[in-house]
Amino acid sequence: METRKVNVMGKEMQIPKGMTFGELAKEFEGEVFGKILVAKQGNSLRELICPIRTDEDITFLDFRDKEGVRVYERGISLLLVKAVRDVLGTATGVEIEHSLRGNLYCELRSPQQVPDADLLAKIEARMKEYVAADTPIVKHVCPREVAISIVKEQGLQDKVELFRYRTASNINLYELDGFYDYFFGYMPDSVGALEWFTLMPFETGFLVRFPDPAKTGELLPEEQPRKISKVFLEQMHWCQLMQVRNVAELNRTIVEGKFGDLIRVNEALHEKKIAEIADQIHQRMDKVRVVLIAGPSSSGKTSFANRLCIQLRALGVKPHKVSLDDYFLNREDTPLDEHGKKNFERMEALDLKQLNQDLKQIIAGEEVELPYYNFVTGKREHSGEFVQLGEGEILVMEGIHGLNDRLTPEIPVECKFKIFISAITQLNVDDHNRISTSDSRLIRRIVRDFQFRGRSARTTIESWDEVRQGEEDNIFPFQENADAVFNSATLYELCVLKQYAEPQLFAIEKTMPEYPTAKRLIKFLSYFLAAPGLEIPNNSLIKEFVGGSCFKV
Repeated sequence: METRKVNVMGKEMQIPKGMTFGELAKEFEGEVFGKILVAKQGNSLRELICPIRTDEDITFLDFRDKEGVRVYERGISLLLVKAVRDVLGTATGVEIEHSLRGNLYCELRSPQQVPDADLLAKIEARMKEYVAADTPIVKHVCPREVAISIVKEQGLQDKVELFRYRTASNINLYELDGFYDYFFGYMPDSVGALEWFTLMPFETGFLVRFPDPAKTGELLPEEQPRKISKVFLEQMHWCQLMQVRNVAELNRTIVEGKFGDLIRVNEALHEKKIAEIADQIHQRMDKVRVVLIAGPSSSGKTSFANRLCIQLRALGVKPHKVSLDDYFLNREDTPLDEHGKKNFERMEALDLKQLNQDLKQIIAGEEVELPYYNFVTGKREHSGEFVQLGEGEILVMEGIHGLNDRLTPEIPVECKFKIFISAITQLNVDDHNRISTSDSRLIRRIVRDFQFRGRSARTTIESWDEVRQGEEDNIFPFQENADAVFNSATLYELCVLKQYAEPQLFAIEKTMPEYPTAKRLIKFLSYFLAAPGLEIPNNSLIKEFVGGSCFKV
């Protein structure tokens, strides 16, 4: 038998030609955390059904790995859709809406119904029957017209519309027990690997709870972030209002020449929301002295802060903008992380004593000189800018730790108004393929970093996991502390960002570690028709990333 020599999980092995990754994976099941979900050979991901064709090193991934988590989610999604059809019939569909702290929020459609615990128990039991039977997921590579015919027969009209705008000649469909569906990205070879999950009622739908990547057999915490969920539901309403619920409907808007109208309505909704937040602050001006704005990377915090200040001025309030970055310790005093690198994400990287002293004096009506942090020299300097709050004046402070009361322990709670901002997208590819909020922000950051910071997409992607970890540690745990939440996502932005991001992503070569992420984002952006951003107003948050903003960003 002809073989090839391959390094597999650190072991040199002779692999029979024609062997699949799944067949080889069986020899390593006991050496990973959970069930093997996908393989990585060189810098490319490979589904377990694929034959091994090269002698590059092979690693098997479970759900501890971010790519394994994505594969697990797609497999669960297919399993869920199939189980709902089994229990409720083909007339009832399920929409996979968004992620909430690692779990999936879903709703039943056609006809819409709010599921109770008993119904969810039946659906979950059906899902687990398939898992126990280790039912295979079969991949079919179909010509585009054949794929359209198949999904139309299955009643998946959202896929029919999506495929109309696809330029690929072939489309991958996945079959589970006679049911065919389309998913963006790699899938497991069977549902037997999807052993840990549960369903629970939430809002007008339900949550699919996923396993905790750090704990064998345990599910993620049963969190119910009501404030963030409310924003998602509001965004779902905006999608319905603008008649754009998925990528196909967005593409149709462009084809029909209505893209400019979509931009104007979306920007009007943003302005209305910012005005509502300004009204909330104005109503509490008898006590509130400082507005704290926090959010993850590429949320549009700077533009939001500027637009909020304009709305406050329209209400007769005089805002004074302050950046938390100006309270960084001198660089030589910055704390180190566990790898000995300076960690600017930690709260201890700020001069908390000076910050609280300045805030107390300002709130007391005293004049204070604000510091200025020189990022070139790494030292805090005198700015020459003084602040003294008079009647109807307020501080507006932007920084990642603003929602954490440990930042300002010496400031009374009633004196603070906290705002969480993030790009919480509700536009989905279709009913069963959601758009990751993290991916949307990464695309924003890739565009901005290249346009204004001279950084390549490769460099941005390389640092993204570290950025995300800082957000998980310092921002997301405190988002429910916010007095107001602003969603900076727009329905139209990926059509505009596409033309900026794609050339940078294509520059990442197959030999580079960042290639799998670049390949995934390129495929993701291929669903969108490109559109010019000429009609985006210059105060839009999107201008912060593509250029032309009227604000200093």
